[in-house]
Amino acid sequence: SCGRLGAGTRRCIKARSFTPWATSSKPAKMSMLLKKQVAPSAVSRRSAVKVEARRTKAKPSKSSAPDSLWYGPDRPLYLGALSGEPPAYLTGEFPGDYGWDSAGLSADPETFARYRTIEVIHARWAMLGALGCITPELIGGDIAEPVWFKAGAQIFSEGGLDYLGNPSLVHAQSIIATLAVQVILMGQAEAFRAAGFVTPGGFGEDLDKLYPGGEYFDPLGLADDPDTFAELKVKEIKNGRLAMF
Repeated sequence: SCGRLGAGTRRCIKARSFTPWATSSKPAKMSMLLKKQVAPSAVSRRSAVKVEARRTKAKPSKSSAPDSLWYGPDRPLYLGALSGEPPAYLTGEFPGDYGWDSAGLSADPETFARYRTIEVIHARWAMLGALGCITPELIGGDIAEPVWFKAGAQIFSEGGLDYLGNPSLVHAQSIIATLAVQVILMGQAEAFRAAGFVTPGGFGEDLDKLYPGGEYFDPLGLADDPDTFAELKVKEIKNGRLAMF
């Protein structure tokens, strides 16, 4: 801009061009602006690092196998130290798992679960059958033929077969009728177990299909303690396998 300074003197002062960087306070403002822009990303990076650290330090999930000698990777195997490494799908989670499946029959999880159920049910029937074989020989008395592999032939005799030598209990005279009653009773029991209830919403719907327990199936409370229950499962399958053999 130009102006007169007296005595006719005219001096022009050239105005300095103004730029955003010329002011002394502007760098501080720009620094604050940069901090505001950088801060969220830095926070997000720190959060990501913390999340990643938490994921890395997460504790592994605890195995569902009971804490017992007969479960887990250190359980006894079928040949002891000579057994070698058991199959990967036999982890010792279930009772009676000794790491032996040379044919790979239980490699599929669904097949494994089905075979396990079938084995337990057959083991229970075999133990009942073993008890039925031993009891007549122990009682003796009025039983016509206490030897178990000869007792069944008594049904073809003239007087039929008296259960435990007492005609007032079961006086079986027809093998067809006996077979029919056995099929009906055993079939109903197995149907109840497989379905898990008698009628939808009725008795047994909330019970386990393989180990129902409760006041009706475990009135003595033998399986109330989890560790004791795990041990009883092992004893059941071991005795059941012996009975089936």
